[in-house]
Amino acid sequence: MGFSISRLLPLPTPLVVALALLAAGCSVESAPEAAPANGPPEVADPSPDRSGPSPLHAAEAARDLDDDRVTAIVRASERVSPAVVAIHVLRTRQVRVRDPFFDDFFGGFFGGSRTQLQQVPSLGSGFVLDDGGWVLTNEHVVRGAERVLVTLPDGRDLDAELVGADPATDVAVLRLSDPEGVPVAPVGSSRDLRIGEWVIAFGNPFGSLISNPEPTVTTGVVSALGRHIVPSADERGFYLGMIQTDAAINPGNSGGPLVNALGEVVGMNASIFTRSGGSEGLGFAIPIERVLQIAEDLIRHDRVRRAWVGVDVEPVDADEFGRTRGVRVGRVVSDSPAGRAGISRGDRLVELNGTRLVTPLDFEAVLLDLRAGDDVVLRVDGRDDPVRLEAMEAPSVTAERITVLRDLEVATLTDAIREERGIRSEVGVLVTGVTGQARQTLGLTEGDVIVGINNTQVATAPDLVSVVEAIPSGARVRIIFERNRGLVARDFVLGR
Repeated sequence: MGFSISRLLPLPTPLVVALALLAAGCSVESAPEAAPANGPPEVADPSPDRSGPSPLHAAEAARDLDDDRVTAIVRASERVSPAVVAIHVLRTRQVRVRDPFFDDFFGGFFGGSRTQLQQVPSLGSGFVLDDGGWVLTNEHVVRGAERVLVTLPDGRDLDAELVGADPATDVAVLRLSDPEGVPVAPVGSSRDLRIGEWVIAFGNPFGSLISNPEPTVTTGVVSALGRHIVPSADERGFYLGMIQTDAAINPGNSGGPLVNALGEVVGMNASIFTRSGGSEGLGFAIPIERVLQIAEDLIRHDRVRRAWVGVDVEPVDADEFGRTRGVRVGRVVSDSPAGRAGISRGDRLVELNGTRLVTPLDFEAVLLDLRAGDDVVLRVDGRDDPVRLEAMEAPSVTAERITVLRDLEVATLTDAIREERGIRSEVGVLVTGVTGQARQTLGLTEGDVIVGINNTQVATAPDLVSVVEAIPSGARVRIIFERNRGLVARDFVLGR
């Protein structure tokens, strides 16, 4: 029932009587004139009733109005806001500076403006996980940070240490230097989210903290679940299995919590789809279960223990309507869980742990949320019984290392190449040559188009060089590439 101001105010007494008579099906008729008595007839007092509502009724109306203002959204906001923090980051970057004296006298010899190192500040959001001072945020918020300062809604500034980060999922963990008395955000579950239910996005958009340390709140609904984000030429990040919402998520909200109407964190704000730099009704959040798994691995093991089953999958050919069903096994490691369970190259996998597989990214999204020791159930096209196996930890230590910049020959994708080869990706790097080691380990072949490394889009050949050079040797890396008009993901260990 909608809000109505009329129900809060007492009605005048004559109107109440009239309404009661009408409701009872009665009619109001004029009374016959009384016979004149001794003396003049009585004249009714024409003055209106000026008594008005009683103080008691006014107080009740005020209480009703106040109750209507305190909605579930308000209560959820009050519950979570104290644990939402702003994250200040300082990075050192090389920037171009203009020096008229240098340009006039030496510009011709040294190619124009000089460069120098400067500390550049940036701002993101996060939330406190527990009273030990653990703070969760996006990896891209703290990437390359030399100093991290966390500001609480009450105005306190606390130094924070970067405990660990996972570029593939865009999750990072900080620890506060003095966590005493820090409020903690209640954690819920994203598994029972419903399409259309209300959610609340918290954060510090556009650096609003500069004038006010309290986070902002925007509301919307859950628009979709399990969304994969593949960036266009104007976007940057790759994400799998995300929560989509139309709550406004603006720059600066990254790392803040997405909260349900009960005041429980169900996700971490990570991305907006925008052409203008602001929110356009397409916001995405990482499911909280994934965030907590990654955080636990980083805190306890100093690394993410990804599940591995020993198969690489590829897109299958589409039907005449452009639809696909399942993914094709492109490679099986012989001494792996899948190899021992009887999975073969060329098998078509149609379901993984109850999730229908349409593209290789569906397969990768399910694996992303599994850990070593978890049960894996695969349904293979043409087989009556499901294949059951147990995932193991990805063998990072013993895996062959790929030196991307030496093992691959690439060229920046052009419109002419896209049209000639029927490539769907708007930007990327075409593989024109590949060594035997990279071909065997990654399954890359000439004609594949690399579009992403970890969470970062690769738009040009120089992008590939700069992204790879920023990753430390020995790190586990996820490469995303297009093949057969579908996207494929592979993990490998980077060498130098």
